[in-house]
Amino acid sequence: MPWTRAMDEKFEMLLAMMKEMKAGQEEMKAGLEMKMEAGQERMEQVQEEMKDLIRAGKEEMRTHVESQVKGIKDHVYGCIGRMEEEVQDVKGKIEEVQGEVHMKIEEVKSEVQEKMSDLEIRLSDLETRPNNVPANPELMYSRPTVKPLTFDGLTSWTVFKTQFNVVSSTNGWTDFVKASQLVASLRGSAAEVLQGIPADKLTDLTTIEKALESRFGDSHLTQFYRTELKTRRQKPEESLQVLAADVEGLMSLAYAECPPDVRESLAAQYFIDAIRDEDTQHSTRLMNAKDLKSALAYSMKYEAARTVSKTSRRTRSMEIEDNNSRERDDKLESLFNRLEKLLSSSVDGKKNTPQRKSSVTCWSFTVDLEKKEIRTGGEEIPLYSASVQHSKSCSVLAKKRTIIPARSECLIQGVPEVPGQFRYAVTDFSSQASQKGLLVAATLVDMEMEAIPVRVLNLNNKPKILDKGDVIATCEPVVDIVARPPEFSGAQHLPSTLENFQILNEEQRTAVRKLLNEFQNLFSTCDADVGRCNMTQHRINTGDHQPIKQYPRRLPLARKEEADHLVKEMVDNGIIEKSSGPWASPIVLVKKKNGSTRFCVDYRKLNEITKKDSYPLPRIDDTLDALNGSQWFTTLDLKSGYWQIEIRPEDREKTAFTTGQGLWQFKVMPFGLCNAPATFERLMETVLRGLSSEACLVYLDDIIIVGRTFEEHLNNLRKVFQRLQKANLKLNLKKCRFFQKEVTYLGHVISAEGVKTDPEKIKAVVDWPRPETVHDLRSFLGLCTYYRRFVKNFSTIAKPLHKLTEAKSNFNWTEECEKSFNSLKQPLTSSPILTYPRADKDFILDTDASNEGIGAVLSQNIGNEERVIPDFSKSLGKPERNYCVTRKELLAIVKSIEHFHHYFYGRKFLLRTDHASLTLC
Repeated sequence: MPWTRAMDEKFEMLLAMMKEMKAGQEEMKAGLEMKMEAGQERMEQVQEEMKDLIRAGKEEMRTHVESQVKGIKDHVYGCIGRMEEEVQDVKGKIEEVQGEVHMKIEEVKSEVQEKMSDLEIRLSDLETRPNNVPANPELMYSRPTVKPLTFDGLTSWTVFKTQFNVVSSTNGWTDFVKASQLVASLRGSAAEVLQGIPADKLTDLTTIEKALESRFGDSHLTQFYRTELKTRRQKPEESLQVLAADVEGLMSLAYAECPPDVRESLAAQYFIDAIRDEDTQHSTRLMNAKDLKSALAYSMKYEAARTVSKTSRRTRSMEIEDNNSRERDDKLESLFNRLEKLLSSSVDGKKNTPQRKSSVTCWSFTVDLEKKEIRTGGEEIPLYSASVQHSKSCSVLAKKRTIIPARSECLIQGVPEVPGQFRYAVTDFSSQASQKGLLVAATLVDMEMEAIPVRVLNLNNKPKILDKGDVIATCEPVVDIVARPPEFSGAQHLPSTLENFQILNEEQRTAVRKLLNEFQNLFSTCDADVGRCNMTQHRINTGDHQPIKQYPRRLPLARKEEADHLVKEMVDNGIIEKSSGPWASPIVLVKKKNGSTRFCVDYRKLNEITKKDSYPLPRIDDTLDALNGSQWFTTLDLKSGYWQIEIRPEDREKTAFTTGQGLWQFKVMPFGLCNAPATFERLMETVLRGLSSEACLVYLDDIIIVGRTFEEHLNNLRKVFQRLQKANLKLNLKKCRFFQKEVTYLGHVISAEGVKTDPEKIKAVVDWPRPETVHDLRSFLGLCTYYRRFVKNFSTIAKPLHKLTEAKSNFNWTEECEKSFNSLKQPLTSSPILTYPRADKDFILDTDASNEGIGAVLSQNIGNEERVIPDFSKSLGKPERNYCVTRKELLAIVKSIEHFHHYFYGRKFLLRTDHASLTLC
């Protein structure tokens, strides 16, 4: 375009305008500089004024403070002066009082001197007076150092006499003095006895004691006390210590004149007969205790061992053939009666006076096992054997060699010595087992079973070995069983799930019940019946770190009693024990869904210093994929699984906690420890090692047993039961489901068709209220993410909610968030059944992409339809959203293949996409 004159003129005008603008800028700059200088001067002026004000304020404040300090000094000096005046007044009063005291002392001294002079005069008169009364040396005794008690005839004469003899011996009284003191100590009806004693016999100790003995003695009550001993039985809430103390007191009254060794032996027998629990009584009797102390110690040890073993001791309503045992009891009763008569006659001095032998106690008796007799007091009494020649009892032999760890419980498989002798029987102790320090739990068993389960407790501190063929128990036949549940022996009932077996025929029901009968001791009978695994112990490795002590948190008064109750319950069940270590963590009480309280300990500080165990937990999706081809399902749940694993003794103090009432520590693995899941998963995989995924799968304490046929499933369940029994683990019968076509496992509903969501879990998602905090939103997304495989394009739908959880973003609930929130709920309520991947079918992968995310669906042709396995989705980042459509579709293919790589590796698959540029010709 040619340059014109008009353009020159415009250019000149522009130059002129620019010059004017420049001049204006210079003028503005100069004006601004002037204003800035003026402002700076004004600021300096204001600063000087402020400095002057500050100096003036400081001076005024100093003057005020000095005046105040001066006033305070004057006030203090005035107070000190008044105090000095008061002190001087007090000193003056003290001097006056001292003078009065000195005067009183002088007066008392003079009075004492006068009285002493008077006494001296009287003594001189006594010395000069003739002595017509002969001195009685019996009265020359010192004042007693121990004052005797009084006796009114209402208390025990025997007890008072014992105390009086102790006092007289301590004071060194002669018989004359003892008689005088005894007379002086009598009160009430006891003093009336003196009226029947001649006056010249009131100083005769023997006469006085005989009179009191005939009136208040216990000799006429001896037979009453002996009857009390025979009929004495332990009360329902009475402890063994109280029972033993009562028996000992009755023995001292019933057999007061008996030698100590004989009295101790009889006391032990009466104590054993009085024990309420038959198992404890029988076990204590087998130990052949020589005295009451030994019998009490062993019975208490046995009761403690029974508490640890958690073995059910419920009373069985049955009648057992025991004619032979009754004969033995009658003979033993006759033996005791004869011994008692001999003892009574010996004490009374009528006959059978024993001849004293060297090193033999006067009233001892001898048992001759060869001649089968007891010799006492010169008489021979036949001894009857406890075993009956024609007894119908049968021995139970160990099926294989078993090692029972020290102080632990073990379930041993036994076989009857004589098969087919009778059907039902009750197991009891055997002499061989008791000699080895082993206890056997009484159990009703079916003698026609292949193996008889016998629960044995080793009380020794060393392991015990039972070889194959050793006698571990004896069995006595059962005549009849009253109110026995059909086809199920023992103290527990079949679960409700076994009562509704419409899918099984009669033959299958019988097989299932027989299996459960065989392993009935595998199931926990109550909350306190928790197993103790004998294969591992949990370790808490904190290295050289110093112990951590945290103070207890204050509990509301309404929950303090609840916490104390839970602690007592755990103590009674052998879960916790008292601690004296340097560690301590606070507790937390959490409400369960059923309204009960869960007792938790905050171990976060302990977990921070604990070296982590990296043993992995199995992937849930891999676990579910392994269920392919199964038709039968059984789920097992361990009873308080963590509590079945003990903690190493040296690490127990690290689990200590406090409620404000003492310090306690766990004996078993508690909840909340960082390495607890790894320890438990390692144990379960060790217990079930060798059983393929076609037999069972385990995720922590949730076990699922599968099978393609009923027979295969039954066999797999037996194998799992055997492994759990060997590890001494217990199952929670209420949560087990046997021989089902559909079960709930790991939050999913499992069946032969595939996997679907658990309606109870989905109901929680559908009923979830709108989140109002980031914490609530994360909880909701966590539950939804667990089921993301059932929601197509999950990442894209949930993206607005994930943005809201970012740390830097404010919680602002928008319409987009509301739409995303509702869009996540809808697919879960109508989610499809995802099939199991099958290795004999080809995989089909469908991919797609949008502006916000990518997704894929993996499927297989099964039968005449295409079945979905899982879905995959991923939201796009900011750089990825800038890709062109082709690149986004290609990214969907790449990411989907990477995600499903474990399905595709080493095999062909069909890839389908709706983008034409990527379609292969």
